[in-house]
Amino acid sequence: MIYTVTFNPSLDYIVTVDDFKLGLTNRASSESLLPGGKGINVSIVLRNLGIKSTALGFIAGFTGEEVVRRLESMGVENGFIPLDEGFTRINLKLKSMEGMEINGMGPRIGKEKVQMLMDKLNTLGDGDVLFLSGSIPASMPDDAYQNIMELLQGRGVRIAVDATKDLLQNVLPYHPFLIKPNNHELGEIFGTELKTRASVVPYAKKLQEKGAQNVLVSMAGEGAVLAAADQNIYDMPAPEGKLVNGVGAGDSMAAGFMAGYMEKQDYKYAFYMGVAAGSASAFSENLATKQEIETVYRKLRKSTM
Repeated sequence: MIYTVTFNPSLDYIVTVDDFKLGLTNRASSESLLPGGKGINVSIVLRNLGIKSTALGFIAGFTGEEVVRRLESMGVENGFIPLDEGFTRINLKLKSMEGMEINGMGPRIGKEKVQMLMDKLNTLGDGDVLFLSGSIPASMPDDAYQNIMELLQGRGVRIAVDATKDLLQNVLPYHPFLIKPNNHELGEIFGTELKTRASVVPYAKKLQEKGAQNVLVSMAGEGAVLAAADQNIYDMPAPEGKLVNGVGAGDSMAAGFMAGYMEKQDYKYAFYMGVAAGSASAFSENLATKQEIETVYRKLRKSTM
């Protein structure tokens, strides 16, 4: 079974405002409401590819109930732990102004609820897959990822980690199956600027030396690089297409990679599937469908034959 963890999920209220003006009343020309969070994005893309997963984390209040309702309607299994107080955050995203977001705080997560999540994770074993994605809320211990990986060490669980800075570096001794930094996050770890696929390779290898099995580096318009556990380096320029929405593209890449690996146990195929899924989501208003991913995948294969 595949499990995804989103500690601080959200309802994303996405609006378009034509000719937005500060200080005045503005009216939306379009709006949508979607469940949000990096782990949730992974679960949705996996479901679009026909792969079941259980979404874990914490929800609260009427907004949390709506997150669960929408995920269940999409076919994602609910493993969220309800909190007694507060409400799941609402994130406002203004599509007509690139990068304009207001993210909510989210509820406080108590120690007993964290332990309930750990108890659920303690049931995972050989053949299971776990995605740990995103930041850790301030009310939780900042070593939560390490604690989870220590709990599951030696059980045959493939763990994918999509986090930044110390959160990512601190899990490397536990040998995660997959980590997925982008080139900016990778450069930040080593105090350098990485603009080309060739420049990424030695630093991806350094993270392997520190313990990661597979290092998948997304680079937006520059493409992607995989330092694979089979000691091969795979790289690919970005496929042609119009950027529509970059939100969730990295999560889609991680989901596509794992789906590809589970299907064929082949790192090159998994890499192609990861790039196809990430690009397809970037070319779409929402997270990519199976058909959209397959269309990009066929183009990638054709361009490299």
